[in-house]
Amino acid sequence: MKRVIVGLSGGVDSSVAAYLLKEQGYEVIGLFMKNWHDDSVTISNECPWLEDSNDALLVAEKLGIPFQTVDLSEEYKERIVDYMFKEYENGRTPNPDVLCNREIKFDVFMKIAFSLGADFVATGHYCRKGIIEKDGKEIYQLLAGVDDNKDQSYFLCQLSQEQLANSLFPIGELTKKQVREIASQLDLITAEKKDSQGLCFIGKVRLPDFLQQQLQPKEGNIIEIDVNDPIYKLEQPSFADAEDQLEFEAEPLHYLPSMGKVVGKHQGAHYFTIGQRKGLNVGGTKEGLFIIATDVESNTIYTGQAHNHPGLFRKALKIEPNDIHWVREDLRLKNGEKMKVLARIRYRQALQNATIYQFDSGLYMEFEEPQSAITAGQFAAWYIKDELVGSGVIS
Repeated sequence: MKRVIVGLSGGVDSSVAAYLLKEQGYEVIGLFMKNWHDDSVTISNECPWLEDSNDALLVAEKLGIPFQTVDLSEEYKERIVDYMFKEYENGRTPNPDVLCNREIKFDVFMKIAFSLGADFVATGHYCRKGIIEKDGKEIYQLLAGVDDNKDQSYFLCQLSQEQLANSLFPIGELTKKQVREIASQLDLITAEKKDSQGLCFIGKVRLPDFLQQQLQPKEGNIIEIDVNDPIYKLEQPSFADAEDQLEFEAEPLHYLPSMGKVVGKHQGAHYFTIGQRKGLNVGGTKEGLFIIATDVESNTIYTGQAHNHPGLFRKALKIEPNDIHWVREDLRLKNGEKMKVLARIRYRQALQNATIYQFDSGLYMEFEEPQSAITAGQFAAWYIKDELVGSGVIS
């Protein structure tokens, strides 16, 4: 009998995942990860990880499976939290959920599971695993979840063949509605529980408060750039080759304070991200202000009015050579090669038509339609139909 360790998070998805595995005849053990908790920055006064681990325990008892808690807070702080601080400090916006899956759930956690004799690790992610044969060997596919609305393949975009080989995603074929129905029929305590928000396992966190622990507030200007600024009317230079043109299209525009007018003050450029609208506290503009650029060197935030401001859009992005990751190593592009793909630059974004190009200098992704708020530090993921084949950190 194969042994599966399920990451029980205290939510409905992992609860039902555990139940389905048991039904399929696996020996199932529930394991709750305590990842990191700091009461000073959670929004509500309840203690989410305590409540969650308690719910996970009750689910395990109900399903009649063994349960234990592991404390991974040290690894989590080292691999996720410290990394986040560093990225924000450098004016980039990291994605802790993608990292948490790569570094914690499918690495540290997986190693613990194997030490407990597991054959597989399972999670409550809405995605599916496919297996195909190529040149006599098995290749694992990361496929989108059947529920379009809940597909979480993006969060797993950094997984490797080895990690996929040892993973199971029992609810990938189901919709959220079906998952809740199963939980209700089983009378599980998590059946009606709201989906968790915020950083994985940290609970709802006020990001500025969280960042302020490490990054000192310092006042700077909020500058508004007019939609008719000459920077948006510049003629395109002529390009030596395709790489030259992609480099140009992927390069963010560089603004100077002299280009716009000061419309307010902020407490630190590193607390803000491109495309952000809330938290600026600037009134009196005809349309909402959106952040179009941040400069942590000069501690300046550049904004533009309305969601269709030209400063928000870019046609291409670049991924540095060390940040290119192929889930499907067999499809990796060689220098000079290109591939038509479907792509997204954030969770829940509808897939966009794009082409990826591989050069010595890195990988470029060029979109059919210009994209809003391409943000350094976030992950771009590319798909062929419903299969996520690769991803990388936007530079």
